[in-house]
Amino acid sequence: MATTKPNPEVTIHITWTFAASREKVFRAWTEPQELKKWWAAGPGFTTPIAEVDLRVGGRYRLGMKPPDKDVVHIVGGTYREVQRPSRLVYTWAWEGSNAPETLVTVEFRDRGASTEVTLTHEPFADSQSRNQHLAGWTGCLDRLAKLVAQAR
Repeated sequence: MATTKPNPEVTIHITWTFAASREKVFRAWTEPQELKKWWAAGPGFTTPIAEVDLRVGGRYRLGMKPPDKDVVHIVGGTYREVQRPSRLVYTWAWEGSNAPETLVTVEFRDRGASTEVTLTHEPFADSQSRNQHLAGWTGCLDRLAKLVAQAR
């Protein structure tokens, strides 16, 4: 059987290790009050909207506000897979955008006192959209790493 490799032009693949238990990192990814603390692309960004119905077929909605604009960028989608605390798969679509829906897969692996998270987000329409999302995910994951390290 033939297998295909993800196209790096339209796929994000990030692996990040967090200094916290797998359950704690999973909760940070799935509980609204925790998402509001870290789900933001960079310094000064806030997360005024975090709604989660964590079940297969359930929906989520996240809003990110930049520090210099009076606008909230909202993304939402549907959970396709929820395997606590090891895996999430969900659709991703920006409200008010013509960009095609994408798919996010997040895997949480226990690494003793730490958790390794592998995030795959695909497919993007082009490398520019991919790069914008990569920058956003990098900012978010950096904030999550700082949050869970502080709470140890």
